[in-house]
Amino acid sequence: MKEIKLFALLLVIALTTPSCAQFNWKKVVDDAKETTEGVLGSGSSGKLTNQEVISGLKEALEVGTGNSSSQASKVDGFFKNTAIKLPFPPDAIKVKNTVEDLGMKKQVDEFVLTINRAAEEAAKDAKPIFVSAIKGMSIQDGFEILKGADNAATVYLDNKTHAQLKETFRPKVANAIQKVNVTKYWNPIITKYNAVTTLTGGDKINPDLEDYITERAIQGLFTLIAEEEKKIRQDPLARVSDVLKKVFGSLDKE
Repeated sequence: MKEIKLFALLLVIALTTPSCAQFNWKKVVDDAKETTEGVLGSGSSGKLTNQEVISGLKEALEVGTGNSSSQASKVDGFFKNTAIKLPFPPDAIKVKNTVEDLGMKKQVDEFVLTINRAAEEAAKDAKPIFVSAIKGMSIQDGFEILKGADNAATVYLDNKTHAQLKETFRPKVANAIQKVNVTKYWNPIITKYNAVTTLTGGDKINPDLEDYITERAIQGLFTLIAEEEKKIRQDPLARVSDVLKKVFGSLDKE
């Protein structure tokens, strides 16, 4: 049990070492050995347990996903973030090119704005879904995340929540499409395009905007969560609870 606790302590140290720093595993091991009895101990008052380490990780992830959800759901959370901004639907790129050539660039730009507004509206319902998945995390899940790649927590949350996010987001997106008048800007574009293709013998296109916005909104959230996870692993920003402060406070000594 002592070895498991020591391993957990090493992982916490590793996950909070800035990527740009030189990481000296020998020093970490020596320091951890010196502090193991005082920090992890045998369960007496003030001593850290494996369960507390995992609880701290859960709290840090709750903050990370909360930050991501809040960032995505604010006005321009998608539209002005180039990492997650929804572009014109790729499977309808012919539509974009054709109508822009016909002088409808303004309408295309307005449409792109409205689909991003729909994604921002949908993201408001994401946080409780993430919190539920995090609360269900087992000790084994937690240590696999701690030992995993830089995006291990993001992958875990994607696997646990993607289906539920899609189920929750789809009707939300449908309502948002009406709220921000997506179809008001889409219909003239697709009508014009289909009129042209009818004359030229091309195929009409009308993508499923609900599905497109839903999936891209989810992808955007996980992009932001991956960024938050990187902070959790590298920065003292992860000290968001008494448990984490206790862990890091014990390890700050040189």
